[in-house]
Order: sequence, then C-alpha cells, then structure tokens
Amino acid sequence: MKRALVCGAGGFIGGHLAKKLKREGYWVRGVDIKEHEFAPTQADEFVLLDLREPENCRKALALSDGGRFDEVYQLAADMGGMGFISVAECEVLRNNALINGHMTHTAAELGVPRYFFPSSVCVYPDMEPGAPALGEADAIPANPDNEYGWEKLYAERVAQAYGRRYGMQVRIARLQNTYGPEGAWTGGREKAPAAICRKVAEAADGGTIEVWGDGSAVRSYIYVDDMLEGIYGLMQSHLEGPVNIGSPEYITVDELVQKVIEISGKEIRVKHVEGPVGVRSRNFSHVKIESLGWRARVSLRDGIGQTYRWIAEQVRLTDTGAAPLT
Repeated sequence: MKRALVCGAGGFIGGHLAKKLKREGYWVRGVDIKEHEFAPTQADEFVLLDLREPENCRKALALSDGGRFDEVYQLAADMGGMGFISVAECEVLRNNALINGHMTHTAAELGVPRYFFPSSVCVYPDMEPGAPALGEADAIPANPDNEYGWEKLYAERVAQAYGRRYGMQVRIARLQNTYGPEGAWTGGREKAPAAICRKVAEAADGGTIEVWGDGSAVRSYIYVDDMLEGIYGLMQSHLEGPVNIGSPEYITVDELVQKVIEISGKEIRVKHVEGPVGVRSRNFSHVKIESLGWRARVSLRDGIGQTYRWIAEQVRLTDTGAAPLT
C-alpha cells in the first residue's frame, strides 16, 4: 500500500484530495493547522501541525516504522479569494514562503520520491478578454497581478531546485479557479462561485445581491472532481515543469451570477459595487495536461448546481442553528 502525506488536508482541495487518494488505495496522513470543517474523517490519520515551523514539517513526514512517504502533496497555504488576498499580502508572502521552504527542504532531505506542489494561474499577468491562450512558458518574464502569484512563482522555483539537487520527482500544477461543495462559503476567504452561491441562497425571492466590479471580468472555473483527476494523473505521469489544469469553459462574472440565480429558481436583482476584482481575464493552454488524456468533464452548470445546493443547505442549517452538513 502506497503512503501519501497531504499537507493542507483541512482545506477545500486538500480535504477532497485526501478522500480521492483513499479511494485509490493509499494510506493517507492529513496535516493542517486546523481540522476540516465539513469532512473531518477524510484521512486515515489527521495531525494538527503548523507547517511554518521546520520541526513540524519533520513531524509531519515521520512514520512510526522509520519508512518514508511515497508521495507528498503540499497544499498547505494561507489563501482565499480576492477579498482576502487583496488585504493580506504580507501574511500570504510570509506564511506561504515559510511553509513551502521548510516542507520542500525537509521532504527532499528525507528522500521523498515524489512531491506535488499546487501553483496557481495567478502567476500569469492580466490579459485582455479573447487574448491568445498562454502556455506554461509564458509566465516568464513575470508580471503577476498580486503577491499571491509572486509567492507561487517563487515556490515553483524552490521545488524545482530541490528536485534537481536531491533527485526528487517534482510535479507542479498551475490550478485555475476551483469550486465545489465542502469549501469555504462565508467568512471572507471564500472564492467567487461560493460567495455568489451564498448571496443568492441568503437572498429573499425578489431581493437584491451585491457583486463586486462591473461584472465584465472573464473567468474559467473548474469543478473540484475534475481538478482532483488532473492532480492525480499529473502526479503519476512523466510530465515535468509547471502544468496548467483548468476548464476551457469561460464566462463573465455577470454570466456566472445569472447562472446561479437561474439554478436557485429565484428572481434576484444585481447591484454592482466597488470591491477587489482582480484581473480582467486570463486564458490558458491545456495542451500539456491533455497530453495525458485528461479533460474537464463537469460542465459549469452541473458543477454550480451541485455547489449551490450544498451551500444553500449550509445557509439553511446556519439559520436554524443546526450542525453543518458533512
């Protein structure tokens, strides 16, 4: 039985990934600074550790039989949607640099064979809507729109440098906007699909919701199940260097809002207000990941439908004082 360490298993993608690896037959240890709010039993073993401290990285990687993990997935990060990263630049830069520096160093030093790092399409610059798709090499010369993107680009270089020196097989995915159930939907760290689903779920029929910006920004969103298949396939593959993983289905923010409203069955008005929006557009090539036979399978309508229903139930349970749905 292969053994995998999932750092950040208390988070959205990390929690889903731990469950995915268990389905694939792995023994999984999850590590995070907090427990998963919605899926507390996703790993065989879950350990609370602050990976900003180097000794905790060593504890996370230690096995009682003196062996080593076959695979490490380093998803631990201080992050959230635009509402968070626009005001927490220093925390993002410091905390994530500490986590990635210590964990990459320790994993390489202990001889971990395969190491996964989730980068982000935030490493790419702002684009005009309809601009030609960017390949992985187009991130350099670099001009990310925010500090989260700069930190991710640096962490990519750290992982690749340690891979070269120690012979560790490093796999890097530049993830597009990922959404689905069991993720942050309130509190300030939620991303746009979850925030919009929450606002619509909370609104009365005939009410009004506020949306940041003018609604013209173009985005691509990938459902979490598709993202997991891409991550797992990449980790088992021969592909080296950063790899874009995302959906070719692009949509404006206003179109996303209208899709959520339609799924809700409500009549909702939209009021555009000032707020952090991010880039106007990004467009990416998926040729590299598609060379493995991977494709995004879940349509935005189907994925948003599942996400909206889950968040609407969370809103209902919160309003009634019931325990969160797991």
